[in-house]
Amino acid sequence: MLRGLLIGLLVVGTFACDKGDKGKKESKEAPVTAGKVEADGVRRIDVTANQDGYTPDRIAGKPGEKLMLVFKRTFDAECIAQLKTPDGKVVDLPMNKPVEVAVTVPQSGELGFACGMDMFKGTIVAQPNG
Repeated sequence: MLRGLLIGLLVVGTFACDKGDKGKKESKEAPVTAGKVEADGVRRIDVTANQDGYTPDRIAGKPGEKLMLVFKRTFDAECIAQLKTPDGKVVDLPMNKPVEVAVTVPQSGELGFACGMDMFKGTIVAQPNG
């Protein structure tokens, strides 16, 4: 009986976020540099959260640039229902509702964000000449 319960828990845990190997993918595409710049100079970038992770999953900006990432979850899975922001906060992503997350591009290197279970990840990349 205990063995059956443990096997059942393993199966449920394995499929809690049906991502296959997609959450471990390394994006080979160039970081996104587009987005709408508002009157206050903040660039808004729409980010979709779905069964494939985040799109775009790499966002480039000038060092110190202010970004407003607008996340919209379009897939019903527990792992993508929360977002760990670059500053370490955990934010709920309700289905089909935009959630704004303010971010400042680092002076150099990268900042990361991830789903609540760290299965899907995204990166903000400093590009001095971007």
